[in-house]
Amino acid sequence: MPKDLRGGFPTYWTTYGQGPRRALMLHCTLAHGGAWGGMAQYLSGALNMIAMDMPGHGRSDDWDDRGEVQAVTTAIAADFLDGPTDLIGHSFGATVALRLAVEHPELVRSLTLFEPVFFSVAFADTPGLREKYEREFGALIAALDAGDSLGAAQAFIADWGDGTPWEALLVKQRQALADKMHFVKAGGEAIYHDAGGMLASGALERISVPVLLMEGSESPSDVSLINNGLARRIPNVQRAIIAGAGHMAPIIHADQMGTEVLRFLTEV
Repeated sequence: MPKDLRGGFPTYWTTYGQGPRRALMLHCTLAHGGAWGGMAQYLSGALNMIAMDMPGHGRSDDWDDRGEVQAVTTAIAADFLDGPTDLIGHSFGATVALRLAVEHPELVRSLTLFEPVFFSVAFADTPGLREKYEREFGALIAALDAGDSLGAAQAFIADWGDGTPWEALLVKQRQALADKMHFVKAGGEAIYHDAGGMLASGALERISVPVLLMEGSESPSDVSLINNGLARRIPNVQRAIIAGAGHMAPIIHADQMGTEVLRFLTEV
């Protein structure tokens, strides 16, 4: 698959499907474009998909701190689009899709967002939630602040992974995860402090395209608070819960996810 400059950043991508509609897939932190392969099997008849590797992920170049990371990733994503496109995002990738809809509405046909980790919305709506979050995810926050990349990686997959124990990973796998922790820390400005101004500017209320907000039934409760906050602000929203799934549903529950996304896209 190709690798070229997108948004001025050396970016690799994978393509799936031969359907009539164009889609851009935006993966979660620590994954890569290939993680959409399972869902792509269910969507290939409807969509012609591009699954980009975010900076520091997959075969794209390492993240080099050239700016605010969500803004840079949004610019990369926008460079793949030349007209209205269905965006499908997971976790941090879903926040990029959301920002793309805010900054380039002419390029977006619909938004499918699985557990966008835009904590700023939930923090704004729920008094005391920021302090609760800092207690619950204290090990991750402390390790990131201390520059302990291995400790941060261990805490990250415990909080947001697929259930694989840290001890079950090979040493090289642990190190590969640790090498991405500077991206995780850089993303904090966008997801915890609304670096893109999506919440503070009222831009969410101006999103006019159809939006599907999804979450797993077994995911952390904060995910529902984020989706609740987005649903209160974005006018045209549908909700879906993937039964038995956690945060990694697009990979582990690809069949259920694919079925739900197809239903949504058929309607819009």
